Amino acid sequence: MPRFARAGAALAGASAILLAVANPAAADPATGRTDAGGNVIGYQVNVGDDWLGTLPTNLLGFKLSDGTELSMYCVEIHTDIDGDHDMVERPWDDYPSADSPFNTNRAKINWVLHHGYPALGLEAIAAQLPTPPHDGLDVLEAIAATQAAVWHFSDGVDLNRDDPLSGDASDAQDAEDALALYDYLTGPTNTGIGEAPIPALSIDPTDDDGQAGTRIGPFTVSTNATVEQLTANLPDGVRVTDADGNELAAGAVTDGTELYLDVPAGTEDGDGTFELTASASVDTGRLFVGENYAKHPTQSLIVAAAVKTTLTASAGASWTAAPPTTTTTTTTESVPPTTTVPPTTTSVAPVAEASLPETGASVFTPIVIGLVLVGAGIGALLFLRRRRNA
Repeated sequence: MPRFARAGAALAGASAILLAVANPAAADPATGRTDAGGNVIGYQVNVGDDWLGTLPTNLLGFKLSDGTELSMYCVEIHTDIDGDHDMVERPWDDYPSADSPFNTNRAKINWVLHHGYPALGLEAIAAQLPTPPHDGLDVLEAIAATQAAVWHFSDGVDLNRDDPLSGDASDAQDAEDALALYDYLTGPTNTGIGEAPIPALSIDPTDDDGQAGTRIGPFTVSTNATVEQLTANLPDGVRVTDADGNELAAGAVTDGTELYLDVPAGTEDGDGTFELTASASVDTGRLFVGENYAKHPTQSLIVAAAVKTTLTASAGASWTAAPPTTTTTTTTESVPPTTTVPPTTTSVAPVAEASLPETGASVFTPIVIGLVLVGAGIGALLFLRRRRNA
């Protein structure tokens, strides 16, 4: 019987449905939107594309649906940002343009991000450069150079070497520092970094049923994250255990762990759920693409620095009380064997009208004895009378 479907459990069912909506059984892909309030502005850059010319650089603010804040760079220079529609975390293979240089250079883009700003601090970035920057590296130079290096690989545009930066805010030393970082990030040292896996957490199945007095399961956990919390919403006595009935702590739950709901004998009909919470990283280099991109195209973005996030997954079961145990007594009676008498053919002879059937001793024997006694008595009386008269 599926969980929450039992007759008379409508209220419990409604509560469980709300819980399932709030906490999906499997971790859904991260979604979010650009957040202009989180933008950090870099210098404008001049690129060698006459159509593009001068471009502003920004470390773009981005907020996931759970409130987690990210920093992003653009990897689709010819498409505007549509901040009114969600973006979804996708594997690199789901980049929306099949003929984009991104598809060939994505590992190199990831290397740029891991060695650029803000994945590394300004001093750490400056220490990588063959020539130390003038008076150190500042945020505007670092953002301009990192974004320009990303565009070099994602969109095939190059920084104008003769005039890399634009605007009155920059000077010749700023331009030299930005160009030095750009050359380092796009140079031969860049050997590429592969794609990090999308954080995942799921439980299979999400729903099961059984009988009190048994362990219901297994519920198999699949994850590449670190499980930090196990929360149970179960009646008294019902526990989350392993196959041997040992209660499990959250730290013991890893990828492939099998969980059970141990329901003691005598437990009434009921149901319950449990939830896992895991910590994971939205890693540097993770790609976000516009949801329903074909209808609402928006500039694809890539994570500039990893941040921690949480994943949740839940599952549950229902159970019925074990039926009462009944003892059946079997009584064996001795029954005499039934003898089957074969049918016989009897010839009946004619019977005389006055004759009696012979069924043992003759009925005339007691009559004769009686007559003899009566006769003896009469004889005795006559003998005594004659003697008296004599």
